[in-house]
Amino acid sequence: MAAALARRVSGLLRPLSVSLCSKAPQLCKLSSLFRLPPVYSSAAAAVRAPLRAAACLTPRYNILQRVLPLIPSLTHQPNRSLTYFSLKKGKRKTVKSVTQRFMRLHCDLWIRRKAGYKKKLWKKSPARKKRLREHVFCSKTQTKLLDKMTTAFWKRRNWYVNDPYLEYHDRVNLKL
Repeated sequence: MAAALARRVSGLLRPLSVSLCSKAPQLCKLSSLFRLPPVYSSAAAAVRAPLRAAACLTPRYNILQRVLPLIPSLTHQPNRSLTYFSLKKGKRKTVKSVTQRFMRLHCDLWIRRKAGYKKKLWKKSPARKKRLREHVFCSKTQTKLLDKMTTAFWKRRNWYVNDPYLEYHDRVNLKL
């Protein structure tokens, strides 16, 4: 009876060997690591002995190492897609999405539209739609990041005819 019980336990551990194959090829055949089971005095001892042997031979991974292959989004870092040196001239390049989504005022501030200003408008009230159409200033850390992601071309002053942002380009009575 003890031998049959040990065979069942090793059968339960066999799916473990499949997951270990990718990490360590020498551990692929976990069932071959078990020798013929000796005769045990009790059924509990028959169960504990093969489990102890398997625990000693399997590598010890912490929980993060076991979960990371299952969740690849944990290992990805945010990407700004900033080119430091271009292939043609070796110059720094502007991230195009910054110039499309944000506007830089001459007083070194950046403005943007509020998030969600064109999403699911059918279920938003008119007052909320009006609030979403407003422009807001970016924070200090966002401004620093956006300045790093653009070149000097986008930081120079431009004069437009009938510029709606003309009174905002120069900072007056605004201390940051």
